[in-house]
Amino acid sequence: MPETQIPAVLLLEDGTVCHGKAFGAIGTTGGEICFNTGMTGYQEVFTDPSYYGQILIMNTVHIGNYGVKDEDVESDNVKIRGLIGRNLEDQYSRKLANGSLKDYLKANNIVAIEGVDTRALVTHIRTKGAMNCIISSEISDVEQLKKKLADVPNMNGLELASAVSTKQTYEKGDPNSPVRIAVMDYGIKQHILECMVDRGVFVKVFPAKTKFDDVKKFNPSGYFISNGPGDPAAMDYAIDTLRQILKEDKPVFGICLGHQLLALANDIPTFKMHHGHRGLNHPVKNLVTGKCEITTQNHGFGVDPEAVKKAKDVEITHVNLNDHSIEGIRLKNKPAFSVQYHPESTPGPQDSRYLFDEFIALINANGGH
Repeated sequence: MPETQIPAVLLLEDGTVCHGKAFGAIGTTGGEICFNTGMTGYQEVFTDPSYYGQILIMNTVHIGNYGVKDEDVESDNVKIRGLIGRNLEDQYSRKLANGSLKDYLKANNIVAIEGVDTRALVTHIRTKGAMNCIISSEISDVEQLKKKLADVPNMNGLELASAVSTKQTYEKGDPNSPVRIAVMDYGIKQHILECMVDRGVFVKVFPAKTKFDDVKKFNPSGYFISNGPGDPAAMDYAIDTLRQILKEDKPVFGICLGHQLLALANDIPTFKMHHGHRGLNHPVKNLVTGKCEITTQNHGFGVDPEAVKKAKDVEITHVNLNDHSIEGIRLKNKPAFSVQYHPESTPGPQDSRYLFDEFIALINANGGH
């Protein structure tokens, strides 16, 4: 039987079953199902550490049609647990591509299923909410798959950041720069680092569980709190480190998970969203300037809006125009701010890259180094 005709099965936690064809590695994989509405940038999405532990639906009909390229990555390998598509393409048209999506998924041992009505499936998830699922191209018995699915951990309470964080510190940028930024890596995308380095700063990236005293030895002029996967409320070690960082009264900027951690460090709880925000076209309003931005997003947890409104020393700076969820905060008593979305925008529009300029300006206004 040709490989493209090997049957595959998708089983959702609520009992929904979808049949399709295998694509990529042959095997069985499970995780939380989520969807991305973007029509491009699939390789950057697949390598985003924030997707670690998740099975991803790409909502658009054709994925893979421009192949893969070594440079189009956000980390050293594919981070999604599995892939669901309508038409996953083995043929590609881009002359600069290094290879096909199928070979790329095989090389990264990623199990995928195609031939699924992804738009109907996304509608189902929008209605029923996030849940676990399992894909298999080696087991066709649904009852057997149900037993395996029962062993897949729930994302609520799951600490995943330390699994994708760097194991060793490393540096980027100009070592002679007066602006020195300590980056707490909870699953950082490489283009976030590039957005800072492009502004002439020197960054040192620290593993997730690095003790604050060791970070402080770098003598940074500012701190960056990165994006990453999992439940932020399960990251006591990171919340404790951030509280110590805030006592330094040096500028702090957080993105996505970093935004949630900044809230938690100020006793504002987070919550599991119904199905999260993932895509390239989410409208956000900057309440400070009154301007709107089209943003790139990838998160399944959010900051409690009522708790933010009651917090004495926290101001809401950005809101989502689709559901009015909190997209940005800043502290009134500290030089610290964060956004829920991804201003580095890879993939996606670059409306929000000004936030990196604001971070550097805040460092300079705070006396620099």
